[in-house]
Amino acid sequence: ILRENSPELVGVWLLTVIRPPQIILEGKDKTVFVNFMDYCKTMHRQPNHVSAFLCAGKYARGTIDGQQRLVIDRGFRSGRFKEDLRRYILEYVMCCGCKSTDTILSKENRLFFLICEKDFAYIV
Repeated sequence: ILRENSPELVGVWLLTVIRPPQIILEGKDKTVFVNFMDYCKTMHRQPNHVSAFLCAGKYARGTIDGQQRLVIDRGFRSGRFKEDLRRYILEYVMCCGCKSTDTILSKENRLFFLICEKDFAYIV
């Protein structure tokens, strides 16, 4: 129906496909997000912003090791990471107006602006 009535809108809702996070536990007290840098590159976000969001939600400290993995100093299951990543994408990656993931996160003073490549801008 959309294709028949509004052919100009077809293809607008194309979202970026992201592989599932690879989460492993090292011992009892370390969680490693193996494909962390792939996520940051796909979302076009700075690794320190993504890691700060993920660690703040878990009340934990995290570092990026030499293999470009995020190492968090507490043990968590992978389901929790999926929820947190989904929340990050909804708040800091996906445009509120058109649901596109082609966005830029800009910081001015203390505010973050989500700027859509399709001419929308929102304060997050």
